[in-house]
Amino acid sequence: MRIDAHQHFWRIADRTGQWPGPEFAAIHRDFLPDDLTPLLEEAGVDGTVLVQTMETQADTKFMLDLADNHPFILGVVGWTDLKASDVQENIGQLASHSKLKGFRPMLQDLADDRWIDDPMLDAGIGTMIEHDLVFDALVLPRHLAPLCNFARRHQKLQIVIDHGAKPPIAEGRFIDWYARMKALAALPNVHCKLSGLLTEAGDQKPQSVRPYAETIFDLFGADRVIWGSDWPVLRLAGEYGAWLRQCLDIVPAEHHSSVFGGNAKRFYRLKEI
Repeated sequence: MRIDAHQHFWRIADRTGQWPGPEFAAIHRDFLPDDLTPLLEEAGVDGTVLVQTMETQADTKFMLDLADNHPFILGVVGWTDLKASDVQENIGQLASHSKLKGFRPMLQDLADDRWIDDPMLDAGIGTMIEHDLVFDALVLPRHLAPLCNFARRHQKLQIVIDHGAKPPIAEGRFIDWYARMKALAALPNVHCKLSGLLTEAGDQKPQSVRPYAETIFDLFGADRVIWGSDWPVLRLAGEYGAWLRQCLDIVPAEHHSSVFGGNAKRFYRLKEI
């Protein structure tokens, strides 16, 4: 199976006052399964992982309802307040849905860079591990050191770094990002998504992402890199098929089955359609 392990759906009416605003014309509208299906068929993608974009359980329910009605959605990464007093009950209820595969706190938007490095998360993370759920880390480079502490504390939790931690490609900065990613890659429970890089390149040519993508592959290896489109956010920088082709060119052909499907299937415990 070829799997897109990172895509989004939303209704713009649900997002009043939230990103993306009208200034992001390419993505300031509804994006629903009928919009993505033709792109999947053209690209030969068999299934997807649908990832949250709002810090509400209503958004998670919206995604799970879509997954119930669209078989190509193989898994959902939702949201819940991982520091709430009733977090264990909330996780248990959400985990009763077979397509709920994990949670993603939106760390990149939090004022406290060290929010993730906090024992208050222990109860929620312990419950996630009990239910075999995974953790998507939406982080920026400044969060990588706290994330490393978190990953060491919870070695039984499977973690994936979204979008390569959004390296500063447009600014041409590499060394600090590399050092922090190298520390995380040394931990066997940490994986990384080959996604979102084109957006981080800004006005640079698409080829500017190649050194960062190759570094992700070199650090995490063929068994811990997972491809995703980040569609429709991808529309700010490129097109679905072009991003897939670019990644297929970067990843050695002998590892395509892992990076473009097998790793996502194993990491998220996805079932065949």
